[in-house]
Amino acid sequence: MSRLTETFLGSTVRVVSTALLGVVVLIALAFLLGLLGVPEVASVQNSFGPVNESTTTIQTDLVVSNPNPVGVSLAGTTVNYTVLMNDVTMASGQKEGVRVGRGNSTLSFTTSMRNDRIPAWWRSHIANDEQTQVVIDARVTSSTLGGREVALPQKERVETDIISQFNSEETRPIDANRPLVDDPVLYVNETSAQWDTEGLSEEETPIEMSFDVYNPKPWPYAVSEVGYTITMNDVTVGQGSSEDVATVLPGQTERIRTRTAMQNENLDEWWVSHLERNQVTDVEIDFYLVVDPQSDLAGVGEFRIPLEAVDYERTIETDIFGTKNGSAANGTDEAGDDGSMPMPDSTDEDEDAATPTGETTDSTTDTQPETATRSDETTTEDDGGLLG
Repeated sequence: MSRLTETFLGSTVRVVSTALLGVVVLIALAFLLGLLGVPEVASVQNSFGPVNESTTTIQTDLVVSNPNPVGVSLAGTTVNYTVLMNDVTMASGQKEGVRVGRGNSTLSFTTSMRNDRIPAWWRSHIANDEQTQVVIDARVTSSTLGGREVALPQKERVETDIISQFNSEETRPIDANRPLVDDPVLYVNETSAQWDTEGLSEEETPIEMSFDVYNPKPWPYAVSEVGYTITMNDVTVGQGSSEDVATVLPGQTERIRTRTAMQNENLDEWWVSHLERNQVTDVEIDFYLVVDPQSDLAGVGEFRIPLEAVDYERTIETDIFGTKNGSAANGTDEAGDDGSMPMPDSTDEDEDAATPTGETTDSTTDTQPETATRSDETTTEDDGGLLG
């Protein structure tokens, strides 16, 4: 007995060591017997930090709830988290050897996301009908406490509506604003647009667009080119033209089709501007026509017309992590009626436009029904849904 006492209690150091060993053994037994709880993830809050041309900072506050009366500081405790947008991994991080105090403890992380992941996400967003499921998968694992793992997936839904309001049946006059040219030279009776999801790739986001163009003049117009420029927050993300488009006969309507495209390699530059403007983007699409009046009576040759009447403007806004207004989105419920982030309607108001009257026929490749027509003496007012 004396040797046992001398071995364990023979000095102050040994006394302290024995006591600490006993505490550790008791705590381990308490965890194994279920008398003490394993720390759990209570909530996750993400926000965007500084952004530059190549990386985006994601700041994460992860709240861990420790149900025990004492703090836990164990080298075997690891926190992992991953940010996915439509299953595209945007960022991930890990923190080891964390200390968890009594009650709730906030663990802060900073992760750099590579902006070259934006085209892959963008492709998935458009292919998914302009919807993104944002998932933040946070997990706490403790090898010391029996290898227990606790997870708290957090989900948000992001929706946008970028081009739908280009679809319009409003009639708009097209003026050349040139000497010796009697305006308007043409009318656009209808515009439409849709994503070309079959041609969608990580390099390009194509948009199929069309214009129903009416010719009020006594001579045909050969439309030799339709050009476009797409900007997002003044960043040019697409530019090009279609040639040998169509000929619009006198008093008839022709459907002019054109394929526009966003070049996804420019989207990382746009992404920086989107975050710098608190996740707000102004989308603009500017068009022009190059026409040639097929008559000496017109008095001019081929000329270019900016289609200012049909240029498209749209503001979109996102809240990717659901924390833009300073409120954390906690819990495991999937975003929906209580957590989705729908885009606000455009603030642009519809405008009245002069509608030509009179009879005409449609001369598109396929026979088209009668559209808005014109006489020089009479105009009526038509409320059109002008490009919200």
